[in-house]
Amino acid sequence: MRYILTLLVLFIYSPSLLAQQPQKPTTSEIYHNLQKLNFVGSAMYIAAHPDDENTRLISYLSNDVKARTAYLSLTRGDGGQNLIGPEIRELLGVIRTQELIAARKTDGGEQLFTRANDFGYSKHPDETLAIWNKKEVLSDVVRAIRKFKPDIIINRFNHRNPGTTHGHHTSSAMLSFEAFDLVGNTAEYPETVKQFGAWQPKRLFFNTSWWFYGSRENFEKADKSNILELETGTYYTSLGLSNGEIASLSRSMHKSQGFGSTGSRGSATEYLEFLKGDFSKEEATNNGSSPDLFAGINTTWSRLDGGKEIGAILEPLEENFNFKNPASMLPDLLKVYELVRQLEDDHWRTIKKAQLEQLILDCGGIFLEAVANTNSINPKGSYQVSIEAINRSNYPVVLQSIKTQDGTTLSTPVTSLLPNERSTFETNITSSNKKVSTPYWLNEKGSLGMYKAPSPLIGKPETPAPEKLLFTLQLGRSQIDITRDVVYKYNDPVDGEVYQPLEIVPEITTSIPEKVLIFADDSPKQIPVVVKAGKENISGFIQLNHPDGWTVSPAQQTFELSQKGEEKTVLFTVIPPKEQSEGFLKPLAVVGDVFYDKELFTLDYNHIPYQRVLLPSEAKIVRIPIEKKGEHIGYIEGAGDAIPESLKQIGYQVTTIVPNEITLENLQQYDAIVVGIRAYNTIPELAFKQNAFRSYTENGGTLILQYNTNRRMVTEDIAPYPLKLSRDRVTDEFSEVKLLAPKHPVLNEPNIITEADFEGWVQERGLYFPNEWDAKFTPILGMSDENSTETKGSLLVTKHGKGYYIYTGLSFFRELPAGVPGAYRLFANLLSLGN
Repeated sequence: MRYILTLLVLFIYSPSLLAQQPQKPTTSEIYHNLQKLNFVGSAMYIAAHPDDENTRLISYLSNDVKARTAYLSLTRGDGGQNLIGPEIRELLGVIRTQELIAARKTDGGEQLFTRANDFGYSKHPDETLAIWNKKEVLSDVVRAIRKFKPDIIINRFNHRNPGTTHGHHTSSAMLSFEAFDLVGNTAEYPETVKQFGAWQPKRLFFNTSWWFYGSRENFEKADKSNILELETGTYYTSLGLSNGEIASLSRSMHKSQGFGSTGSRGSATEYLEFLKGDFSKEEATNNGSSPDLFAGINTTWSRLDGGKEIGAILEPLEENFNFKNPASMLPDLLKVYELVRQLEDDHWRTIKKAQLEQLILDCGGIFLEAVANTNSINPKGSYQVSIEAINRSNYPVVLQSIKTQDGTTLSTPVTSLLPNERSTFETNITSSNKKVSTPYWLNEKGSLGMYKAPSPLIGKPETPAPEKLLFTLQLGRSQIDITRDVVYKYNDPVDGEVYQPLEIVPEITTSIPEKVLIFADDSPKQIPVVVKAGKENISGFIQLNHPDGWTVSPAQQTFELSQKGEEKTVLFTVIPPKEQSEGFLKPLAVVGDVFYDKELFTLDYNHIPYQRVLLPSEAKIVRIPIEKKGEHIGYIEGAGDAIPESLKQIGYQVTTIVPNEITLENLQQYDAIVVGIRAYNTIPELAFKQNAFRSYTENGGTLILQYNTNRRMVTEDIAPYPLKLSRDRVTDEFSEVKLLAPKHPVLNEPNIITEADFEGWVQERGLYFPNEWDAKFTPILGMSDENSTETKGSLLVTKHGKGYYIYTGLSFFRELPAGVPGAYRLFANLLSLGN
């Protein structure tokens, strides 16, 4: 899949959807950005995950108020599920990071993060902050506030009700509430005081709503003396869209979570409860219109020493904006540029200088681009770059020089950019960068709750582009330096111009296609290892490191690859021990005296930039003494899980069943049918297939239905007998599991299941358990989190006719790909039931 730029998402950006895509703003967008240039104030919205943010309010702050607005998401959403593909954990975090960046480019905000790792659902902030390392995450929140310097902060969640919602949610509000009083104290986190200075925001709000009061009726009765009602249904005439329409386009970027949203028009209200700081509700509402969140804060240029003169030039430009010829503003904008360069306030000087530089380019129709002849190079590798520069105004512009990041001046001529005449250059560059490209927070192994990151990059949404060029332009008396990422582009016969980032990759990467290898007996298996060349003409050998007790032969294999991108598959024979054992196979490629141990993953979705991710090359190997009955399994795919591949590992023949082909005749050929996770949330056809399923079980088949959420189901009628889903879950993967029906066949045939089979589970026990069911169902397992009531709905089994119906909220979609032995043994029993 490739990126397709649509008209619907071009309306608001000066930056375009892809970070490497060139900027091509309309006149209305230029005017919109001039308005933002004239607002000297900032706001920060704080929550826990991608999708937690209120895009209506972020868009309102950015596009109506014109404030510089950021969303600080404490995590990257690694612990959730993926509705668009099989990626989970780190790779899902990369997808959701890019979805957040795309959302901000849609609603006009900026995106920030902490190092907190989304380890999965948490029921209480005490657990969350223990796993996250409260001190480190709080330091990141303090860093973000001191660096961004918001005048106002808005929390998405309530800090006062721990235990009533996701622990990550409450923790985000608690950390923000605490940080508000720390950021102005130079004795707290002195390392960021040295970097960014202390800073004290003026006020802190909580973005409340009726949901936090339990019902609309309760909210109507609540005391609102400390609550502001904001009108956020603005229609932006210069953009042709309402605030609600922008917000829905932004929220729809969260595609991996299925959050497509329809735009709204007309009046809309947001509620903000004042929590602490310097604020007068009377002052904020004395203008008779929507409350002014920045009331009492000077947000004009006069806020800055030397800024009054700047405002005196810019305000008439905004008032009398020339929509037909924005270039007419260039003389005044260049005067302002020189004044901004002289501002003593480092923070605002940097921000406004960057805004002005882009505005000057946009008004002049000045386009600068550097395109490499490849989308990847090796560390300190060489590439050819094609440079394009054009001035589409009558204002005189001279391209003085182009330099690389290390200061090397390229051999391009000093040239006047004549009106609408394209200047192009080609030259060769040898990179000075020896670091490979990958998301910076994945470079080092972190903990369950925290990622590691080098200090300069903490909080940044993504790794900076590895190759940049510095263009020096002369406009009148002003010299302006413009940095451009070096990108790669090609022409697609269907999509036309397609951009990708230029990235640095290793000379060799390796991979084992199957990430979990299950040995159900002590028979040897041939394991393929793929070696991929990142450069031409490379050779060496590869060995397969393995745990004690396992045997691998041969000791090493040689490879020789002549073309960049060429792959070769070599085979190793792996013999497991006779007893249960687990560990990792780790390919290690050796070229000369250099070792390579990384796998290159690519993420290619049409709503985010093309991504390359380097992770340790490995596959989990597990020797599980396991018995099974039945051979042929039909699988109905849900929202992106890898269970079919896992079942094949233990010898099942698994066939994917297309939903519209579900008939009794088609189902009867299978010993068991498995329905994937969230299938009843994502596959409309299933609403009409219940009769086929029930006839299948009545005739002796076994149907296993995995978890669904209790919202937005295509049908509530998912079982042959009454069964009601809830939000019950057990998030502690170490929690005790009780065998409620120890004599039931599902715990005894063909594998005897004990409490030991629930050791080594990852992230959680399960989620969205039923909490009501017909007496015909037998609850098999009991479990609970600490200080919680025992749940019994994680695994329900009922006889239906000659066959069986099984509903399970156990997180097999996490456990099987993670190679958890007990999960395999239990799932084999589910499949064997009735066979």
